[in-house]
Amino acid sequence: MTARTFVCRCEDVTLTEIERAIAAGLSDVEEIKRYTGLGTGPCQGKECLSALGRLLVARGLISPAALRPFTARPPVEPVTFGALAAGATEVPEDPSP
Repeated sequence: MTARTFVCRCEDVTLTEIERAIAAGLSDVEEIKRYTGLGTGPCQGKECLSALGRLLVARGLISPAALRPFTARPPVEPVTFGALAAGATEVPEDPSP
């Protein structure tokens, strides 16, 4: 068995990777997310954000009052499940020479 501790199971981000990010000078939730990929999987941080927050507070890098959730990035425009289920449509070729 390995000694790895996964903080973000969706994206396989380990405690060691987060500690490496902190050692590189990153101390903000959004910075660590972008550096490691933590919170970008299917759960969108619902499982790992609290663990990261606790770690940052324990290290004295941020106060509990200053913790903020990840920046939400919704799709550019809504897509229905029906459109996704229908699959890709063929794009007509450009008739111009």
